[in-house]
Amino acid sequence: MIKIALILAIIGHILCGVCDALLTYTPNGKLGAKDAKDPGKMAELFKGTPLRNSLLSMVLGTLAITLFGFGYLALSYWMKEYSVLASNLMLIASVTFLVFIVVHHVICGIVEWLFIRMDLKPESLEAALDLQKKTIVTMFVGYAALLVFVVTLFVMIVSGKTSIPAWGCIFNTAVFMLPLAATKLPAKGNIAGSLMFIGLLILI
Repeated sequence: MIKIALILAIIGHILCGVCDALLTYTPNGKLGAKDAKDPGKMAELFKGTPLRNSLLSMVLGTLAITLFGFGYLALSYWMKEYSVLASNLMLIASVTFLVFIVVHHVICGIVEWLFIRMDLKPESLEAALDLQKKTIVTMFVGYAALLVFVVTLFVMIVSGKTSIPAWGCIFNTAVFMLPLAATKLPAKGNIAGSLMFIGLLILI
């Protein structure tokens, strides 16, 4: 059963990466962090972008997070055989991560939908960014919970307390994010998550 959950997690992370790309890439280029401060550049970037992109990202992103959620929850229960404390910690972190990150993903979609729906006007950008700014805590809490999960998993594996060999600790989102962070690849977190679950699928 855990194998099925891990496969679903791989599919979920890949799908979520696609949904991230729907929000990041427009017909006129890639959205950058600095672009949000320039209403003119934002209007140019999103000119001609269909509303369905943000809507698809929200709906499919929620499905994607649900799919990879099975993997995180399955790993939490799998860990119970080796440590009840680590298992409970991973379970709490998993639930927190999944709840907050799905909210954050939907809000990101709403922000872009509002900007496009309100004709790319400066005031619409200001309203959209104000919503994002006031709800950014969902991202911080979500990723903090993910960090707790992956660090716990890493420590348990590298210390030899699970059935996975110690070297298997490399199959971890945090480990993969180190080299990926220096690249220009899109959806880095989902790439790292996919690689983690692929490795664990082989080793468990």
